[in-house]
Amino acid sequence: MEHNPPGLTPALRDRALRWIADDVTPHHRAELRELLADAMNDQPDAVAQLRERMAGELTFGTAGLRGPVRAGPNGMNTAVVVRATAGVAAWLRDEGRSGGTVIVGRDARHGSADFARATAEVLTAAGFDVRSLPAPLPTPLLAFAVRRLGAVAGIQITASHNPPADNGYKVYDHTGALIVPPADRRIESAIEAAPAAISVPRSPGARVLGDDVLQAYLDRVAALPRGTARELRVVATALHGVGADTLRLALRRAGFTDLSFVPEQAKPDPDFPTVAFPNPEEPRAGELLLDLAQRSEADLAIALDPDADRCALAVAGRDGRWRLLRGDETGVLLAEHVLSAPTTPDPLVATTIVSSSMLASIAKAHGARYEETLTGFKWLARAGAGLVYAYEEALGICVDPETVRDKDGIAAALLGCDLAAQAKAANRSLLDLLDDLALRHGLHLTDQVSLRIADLTERGRLMARLREHPPTELLGTAVVAQDLLPRADVLRLRGDDLRVVVRPSGTEPKLKAYLEVTSPVQTYADLDRTRDLAERRLAELRAAVHDLLAH
Repeated sequence: MEHNPPGLTPALRDRALRWIADDVTPHHRAELRELLADAMNDQPDAVAQLRERMAGELTFGTAGLRGPVRAGPNGMNTAVVVRATAGVAAWLRDEGRSGGTVIVGRDARHGSADFARATAEVLTAAGFDVRSLPAPLPTPLLAFAVRRLGAVAGIQITASHNPPADNGYKVYDHTGALIVPPADRRIESAIEAAPAAISVPRSPGARVLGDDVLQAYLDRVAALPRGTARELRVVATALHGVGADTLRLALRRAGFTDLSFVPEQAKPDPDFPTVAFPNPEEPRAGELLLDLAQRSEADLAIALDPDADRCALAVAGRDGRWRLLRGDETGVLLAEHVLSAPTTPDPLVATTIVSSSMLASIAKAHGARYEETLTGFKWLARAGAGLVYAYEEALGICVDPETVRDKDGIAAALLGCDLAAQAKAANRSLLDLLDDLALRHGLHLTDQVSLRIADLTERGRLMARLREHPPTELLGTAVVAQDLLPRADVLRLRGDDLRVVVRPSGTEPKLKAYLEVTSPVQTYADLDRTRDLAERRLAELRAAVHDLLAH
């Protein structure tokens, strides 16, 4: 009688054997073969892991692909990338873009070089003019290259700020922006129709771009500063990613030469040895940066995420202790800076439904148009004609939509240095500028509650419960619930002086709630007292929302 251990069904075994036969990478075939052997030898953990890996292919969404580097259809590996690229090629042909130029870039994570090579080979065999970036480079360079070279698409191999085990696959369309529906569904359908990876044609021959694109990008970002002040001591970290060299070159070209990097984090390292999560939003990720800033008596600290599309700024508080600014704080500071010297008639600024509402007031004060979009730069990049600035609270900032229609940590860092240098020349700080904004537009404090819930069913159950029984008051304030379905899986609660937005994360196994409390400020003398009261109210709101989500 054939031996099938509990849980290892014949169907699961056969699916694994078929994938092994169709895989294109010897070490991934061996990895899955070993896992299958362990499952057939009654090892329960192996059965569970095999079931997870064979549960289905990584979902192709508007963020492309993202997942752990491992063998099997439910992981990032060359076979999955080959079939995904076959789907992208089919979608481009259906869109009437056969034979066009496609740019391929990558970061320095595990597998990125192999995945980028496979991507280029599939597209070349499909008849496209493929051009690869010459080295692991920031994601904004890929978005820039698509527009500069008139490409029909761009593909960046990156998992951005995900944990070290992950990698990913981002797709940009001919506008240089990330794809939006229905393109993602059409690509996913084309992937489903693609043959096994071993049967997808691949050909070498992609052209490796020279230094021209990088130099053009550096010229562009170096021209972004609006002021002439350049006396600024800057410290920075690339968080083991690919942004250090590009940031150094960009700052130097713009005239900011007093720059030091956190040495332990300056070079690309796919193991990210000094951080558990290479995300500037994580408090511990910036510890080495803030320590260096303190020791160096810096004026400004900059943290890029590993693919350098996100940027966090840090400053010394009035007590001398350094802290990272929240994404909303940096977002409104740079928005005010951009709108103070507009370069476009009838400018438009945009942010997302989960970001601070202060941007609307800033835009009105400058006579600019304002737009609020769903979360993600795929939507912000398409906010409307005349877009001059966009940001999201998760440290994504676009200061030059004309050339990079995506978040760009390098360009944001340049403009942050420009603003900080101007403030220093006037004996002021970024915190002083935030106080100015609070006096003019009211105090806006934001925070986030994040519950890690890997089970998609459980996340769906929690969202359904909130929709069925939304709260009618929070902290004694009446709130009105607004359900954004079917446009987005978002529930928004609004009161006179507070707002809560709840949504499942699109890139992480989390349920997130974005909080805001607001309060008018009458005078500078009232600011400290008003802030203390608002911070206490925000802490109370954080606790109330945590209880709401957790029970």
